Amino acid sequence: MTILLALFAAAALQQTPAAVPVQVAEVTASFPHDPQAFTQGLFFADGQLYESTGVAGRSTLRKVRLTDGKVLQSASIPPDQFGEGSTAWGNEIISLTWQHGIAHRWDRATLRHKGSVRYSGEGWGLTGNGRSLILSDGTSTLRVLDPATFKEQRRIAVTAGGRPLDMLNELEWVSGEIWANIWKTGLIARIDPASGAVKGWIDLTALARLNIGRDPEAVPNGIAYEPRSKRLFVTGKLWSKLYEIKLVPL
Repeated sequence: MTILLALFAAAALQQTPAAVPVQVAEVTASFPHDPQAFTQGLFFADGQLYESTGVAGRSTLRKVRLTDGKVLQSASIPPDQFGEGSTAWGNEIISLTWQHGIAHRWDRATLRHKGSVRYSGEGWGLTGNGRSLILSDGTSTLRVLDPATFKEQRRIAVTAGGRPLDMLNELEWVSGEIWANIWKTGLIARIDPASGAVKGWIDLTALARLNIGRDPEAVPNGIAYEPRSKRLFVTGKLWSKLYEIKLVPL
């Protein structure tokens, strides 16, 4: 599986114009992470780390202590649903489900369930730009949604080297860009939200090799940016560590 990840990453990078920068993740610190957590969403809100996890019957929304990975609070997503990406919005957290078309609203302080809203298609990753939500569904199209109603406002067609880039998974808004894990690769795409063009790549292949082991599902997934400190963190599904990283040219 690690060979496949490297091949997928290499194929994607070969389609990248020379002007598009490629950076690698240099680990500056590592922290414990629940190796049973099938990470689908990862984000900071007011300095606190939150995570949503998947797998039907095991999907949760969690408040996590960064330093030791301890789960401080947890709420269960209905057992028939497969939890997906999540993000903070005001005093709430909004979390997606994979194929049920249901987004859940949670009180951020207590993780109390406050209600839900319907959307069409699949839900993979979720982030926000301060005005709207941005949802990925595994295709090359990101949907920009009204946070209150989930009504679609517009779409962003994502391209790399002029070609559609699909398998967009977990999302994070980082300094005016949309960052997306590309499923089943070791890559993060840095996407221009106006044009949809990939303006840079982050290569996590080395970290993926350390963590996939024998489980092909244990791929990189989870990007968290803390804007006050400008610290950047990544992890993956079923990884035992969460990494603080800095980016250096390839």
